[in-house]
Amino acid sequence: MADARASGGERPLYSNGYKATVLGLLLAAYTFNFIDRTIIATIGQAIKVDLKLTDTQLGLLGGLYFALLYTVLGIPIARLAERWNRVTIISLSLVVWSGFTALCGAATSFAQLALFRFGVGVGEAGCSPPSHSLISDYYEPKKRASALSIYSFGIPLGTMFGAVAGGWLAQEFSWRVAFIIVGLPGVILALIVKLVIKEPPRGHSEIVERPIEPENLVVEPAPKPAFSMTTEFKELWAVFKILFFKWPVLHMVLGVTIASFGSYGSGAFVPSYFVRAFGLGLAQVGLITGLIGGFSAGVGTLIGGFLSDWAGKRSVKWYAWVPAIGLIICTPIYILAYLQSDWQATAMILLIPGIFHYVYLAPTFAVVQNSVEPRRRATATALLFFFLNLIALGGGPVFTGWLIDHLAQYHFNTPDAAGVVHSLLGSFGVEGGQSFAATCPGGIAPKGSAPELAAQCRSTLALSSQQGIIISLCFYAWAGVHYALAAIGMVKHMKSREAA
Repeated sequence: MADARASGGERPLYSNGYKATVLGLLLAAYTFNFIDRTIIATIGQAIKVDLKLTDTQLGLLGGLYFALLYTVLGIPIARLAERWNRVTIISLSLVVWSGFTALCGAATSFAQLALFRFGVGVGEAGCSPPSHSLISDYYEPKKRASALSIYSFGIPLGTMFGAVAGGWLAQEFSWRVAFIIVGLPGVILALIVKLVIKEPPRGHSEIVERPIEPENLVVEPAPKPAFSMTTEFKELWAVFKILFFKWPVLHMVLGVTIASFGSYGSGAFVPSYFVRAFGLGLAQVGLITGLIGGFSAGVGTLIGGFLSDWAGKRSVKWYAWVPAIGLIICTPIYILAYLQSDWQATAMILLIPGIFHYVYLAPTFAVVQNSVEPRRRATATALLFFFLNLIALGGGPVFTGWLIDHLAQYHFNTPDAAGVVHSLLGSFGVEGGQSFAATCPGGIAPKGSAPELAAQCRSTLALSSQQGIIISLCFYAWAGVHYALAAIGMVKHMKSREAA
């Protein structure tokens, strides 16, 4: 596990096997984080029909209502993590968000479900900031993007398991059972994390690259800064200046935010689109979207970390170029996939773009972690996630849901309209006419309605979902431009950080 040898001070020496165990447990925690966060996208259609919700409301549940407390509380929890035991914070957070996920299964109204989603956000706020900080203390700078890519693999892994398990459970039992069963195992994982992971010294990995014999190491424990509001604001301001006043880091932050806006927005309605457009069952949809996302996004996430670390040895510009190239390539492939008329063609094409799309995650996190001092790393992640998730997670699903509702209203009253741009522009000019939400509650015609109305409700919702997703996908190309801009000055910035 760890060999605690030091001269003049305690310095644990962690074996590669133990570091891999730590990284594996943090990956497991992040996997549960994303299972509980994104399962609502897979079972959203069942919730929509049962509780008679609009897509805007689904977007709020999957986005803003989760993101509000998740982003706001992330900063004070991160500041606590700079002083307190990070492993304990992660363990307690796991218990909280897992418990609230299970409670979502007991909701009988939109208001109750929204309240429980707020609770999930409170718990999940304590996951990534201390986890990024721990990983950066266990892994030296030149291996950090690779390690963070493995941690970030929890995103596609959690999305995959949430989709496959959630879809099957919702179809075989109910969406309520799905919430309960995926939520409770996180409590057990919290106990394992607390018992196995040791808290490393701050900045532990920063001197690993130097050829110093372990018996000659003399490490004085870093003093914990005294708490005061003045100190807290100074620390936040110091990190804020790096994230938003340093050109390369700023454009990395803008890139990850805009890409995530499109990803969260479109992803929140992809499972529902397969149900609406192709009439598939929830279990089949969960299997399709889960396996596709798990494969392509997983491969892309790992490639992004290892490729940027490998290419970064030649020039640190590649930490920006790898995401830029990937995002620009993936955009037209995604759009092509959603223009197909059968689900098999859509599914086959979707295996490709995620490999290019998700390369942006690990390089971004690595640049942010390498740009700040060890005692500010949890804070840096929290500030990044505050900006990213308040805009992307909070706004992306709501934006796409609002788009779909708006387009549905337009198409319901203008059934012969065609073309994404024409439909989008036309939807802003629609006034009067029948209300789609009132005529087709939950997106389907009421029982006993004429077959013509039932068919119109189905086709309208399918077309508007397709167009809303395609519009959201265009944000990837925009994000790619920001990553390309981040390459300007990256070498100078990184040299200045190494000198500091």
